[in-house]
Amino acid sequence: MYDILVIGGGINGVGIARDAAGRGLKVGLCEKDDLANHTSSASSKLIHGGLRYLENYEFKLVRESLGERETLLRAAPHIIWPIRIVLPVEKDMRPAWMLRAGLFIYDHLAKRALLPATKTLNLRKSLQGEGLKDHLKIGFEYSDCWADDARLVVLNAMDAQEKGADIMTHTECVGIKRHVDHWQVELRDKNGVATYCETKLLVNAAGPWVNKILGLSGQIKNQSSVRLVKGSHIAVDKLYDGEHAYLFQSADGRVIFAMPYEKDYTLIGTTETKWELDNGPVVISDAETNYLCSAVNEYFKKQIEPNDVRWSYAGVRPLYDDNSESTSVVTRDYVFDLNEQDNAPILSIYGGKLTTYRKLSEHAMEKINHIFPTMSGDWTMDASLPGGDIKYEALSSYTLSMEAEYPWLDKNILHRMIDAYGTRVNAILTGMSSISDLGQHYGQGLYDAEINYLIQYEFAQSAEDILWRRSKIGLQMNPEQIKTLSNRFSLKNVA
Repeated sequence: MYDILVIGGGINGVGIARDAAGRGLKVGLCEKDDLANHTSSASSKLIHGGLRYLENYEFKLVRESLGERETLLRAAPHIIWPIRIVLPVEKDMRPAWMLRAGLFIYDHLAKRALLPATKTLNLRKSLQGEGLKDHLKIGFEYSDCWADDARLVVLNAMDAQEKGADIMTHTECVGIKRHVDHWQVELRDKNGVATYCETKLLVNAAGPWVNKILGLSGQIKNQSSVRLVKGSHIAVDKLYDGEHAYLFQSADGRVIFAMPYEKDYTLIGTTETKWELDNGPVVISDAETNYLCSAVNEYFKKQIEPNDVRWSYAGVRPLYDDNSESTSVVTRDYVFDLNEQDNAPILSIYGGKLTTYRKLSEHAMEKINHIFPTMSGDWTMDASLPGGDIKYEALSSYTLSMEAEYPWLDKNILHRMIDAYGTRVNAILTGMSSISDLGQHYGQGLYDAEINYLIQYEFAQSAEDILWRRSKIGLQMNPEQIKTLSNRFSLKNVA
């Protein structure tokens, strides 16, 4: 019997599983698809305080988010790193004094040790202004962090497993039965094979499907609700030089990010539209594509149109429904709903954001502390994630040492692997002395050795898992290379 069974393999689910396993609890986690298959791989890739949330007076959420930036940066410096964001001042929108006042609060609402403060830019005399339209004269540059969202989910799942948790991907919860002091849960794998397990506590971290999980048992009544909001992004060929990102104000009062992505692209997002689960596949609409193109065309000299989109993605955010009229002002904070009927409790998670998943997990443990009074206390604040056991400040010297240790490996491939795996890169390369030792090459620096690692340690089961969640190599691969990799998995499954 589990102490806790977590339903949902997104960032909140794996964060709670990791935290609970580290406290000595017996933990299981089931996810009906791949880890980060839905919302948690469709974010804006930022670990950020939420500058625009200040307008909604969400100071608690912003403070907590700001505090988490450097905590997560230290926990996983290989997949999270600082990024400077440029906010141009646009006539007839939020005035310069208002933006500067907001950024002053942003800089001082939480402690900073690694991230530099805001500075004012003359856009006509700086690199940050070169690609922008000439009428933009002044801007502000502030700090946040970029993150590989899907890999952040995977690393939390890996850490949970290494601490004793059972991580069951492609395993759907299809039945819940409440007993006097525990739950019996029916699970079904991708082949349709059913298994049963028992757990003292259920954690419902199913994101957009949180109410569906509740509905599996008619005895459960939730006190909270979820509002589904679809957010879409597009990637186009690189629009500007530099490692900085931009935050643009839109005429409708929203803001749009544009940032460097996978070296050759600019990522643009996001939209916010109401969504229902029965709307069909979660994909970007033509209207959303046009909206994003039009929004950035107001700022960049280089204009784009829908035909310039190289890749797009969309995800549904399960926001806590605070009855706000506009999707833009719905809170990004999280809410817990703990139902303890008949000593068989279920904790449902509403809302949340990538940045605050670790704090959400801690707060979830506080919520259930009375159920497991002997579990140990908070521990994730200073703990690294797999591959992140190196100081952010030492990452450059570590990369140089790896170049010396593996001189036969192309530096571009090695750097990509370090960015993905950190110190775990040795689990792939140790004992190898030539490129031939890596096995078959599938294109873009992806070899059998890396694929085997992803299957053995990172729960990968398909070409899609590898090309679009464990990495974004799919952006560079041609259709024939993708087909060859897919065939590798098809042949493995047949065998």
